[in-house]
Amino acid sequence: MAHIPDGILSAPVLIGGGVVAAAGVALGLRRLDDRMIPRTAILAAAFFAGSLVAVPVGPASVHLLLAALMGIMLGTATFPAVLVALLLQALLFGFGGLTTLGINTVNIALPGVVFGMMLGPVIRATERPALRFAAGALAGALAVLGTGGLVALSLWMSSSDYTPVASVVIATYLPLALGEAFVTAAIVSFLARVQPDALRPVAP
Repeated sequence: MAHIPDGILSAPVLIGGGVVAAAGVALGLRRLDDRMIPRTAILAAAFFAGSLVAVPVGPASVHLLLAALMGIMLGTATFPAVLVALLLQALLFGFGGLTTLGINTVNIALPGVVFGMMLGPVIRATERPALRFAAGALAGALAVLGTGGLVALSLWMSSSDYTPVASVVIATYLPLALGEAFVTAAIVSFLARVQPDALRPVAP
């Protein structure tokens, strides 16, 4: 449900989401240098592939977001990475929509950037594997819950008729938060052992 389709959200929400997404993408591109492009492309591809595998949860479905991982490894470059992946998904598979591209980018990328940049310094600085694992898990879970909250807020701001749907959306994101927490923590812990520089954005 992170891919909100066309024809659901109100014009003010779509415009507001587009403006915030444009600002995030501009900031991400301005701080994206040649050394970051391969890493950004790989993570965008991982997000693209992972989000194609949807798991039914109640009346909705969820999929891996990897937003916190991107936030930790890319910083603000998460915005263009998510935008490109969402655009290709909308054009190739009809996931989400074109008019909702901006708000969908914000809903997924913004929590990843915020929590990735909040907990990234802890992950990079600590020498304690348990603390690193816990920080990665927390970042992954909070990013998913942040996305669920923003999706619900987008629906609620568009129409009060969507309030029941917004409540269901938040509930469906709870099990995803647990799964994403483990995946993020496992990847972060692995990279810290084999390639710690991968966890340090060249341009956060």
